[in-house]
Amino acid sequence: MSEKQVNIRNKKARFEYHLMDVYVAGMQLTGTEIKSIRKSKASIMESYCVYDRNEVWIRNMHITEYDNASFYNHRPRTDRKLLLNKKEIKEIAKFLSVKGNTLIPLKLFISEKGWAKLEIATAVGKKLHDKRHDMKEKDDKREMDRALKK
Repeated sequence: MSEKQVNIRNKKARFEYHLMDVYVAGMQLTGTEIKSIRKSKASIMESYCVYDRNEVWIRNMHITEYDNASFYNHRPRTDRKLLLNKKEIKEIAKFLSVKGNTLIPLKLFISEKGWAKLEIATAVGKKLHDKRHDMKEKDDKREMDRALKK
């Protein structure tokens, strides 16, 4: 495997959503896509997951084209299939049937076996007052840590 650990995160996810269940899914990738991911040239900040015809897909995930590839290179923003078992797919489909519920990616990483994995979570969007409350708690905690440090 590589010396550098790949750990690509969606930093806004925990601020924007109330997270419910977390799943780890494999991804169906081509050779140039996995090489770019191993170089940490991917982004899941603007991506989201959808349920379509008994399958779960990730949309709008950006994987930069591989530099050393010839004409066999991949498209940077294409739909990619997530590999989950049937039980997990049924749970996700049931959750997504309710209006306002969504499925968001949290983290993209390489497993110990060398496979690209995506951590996804079922989530409900936060309201503005919830976000303000979280920011206030974060500021209060920072103030207390500063006071204890002195």
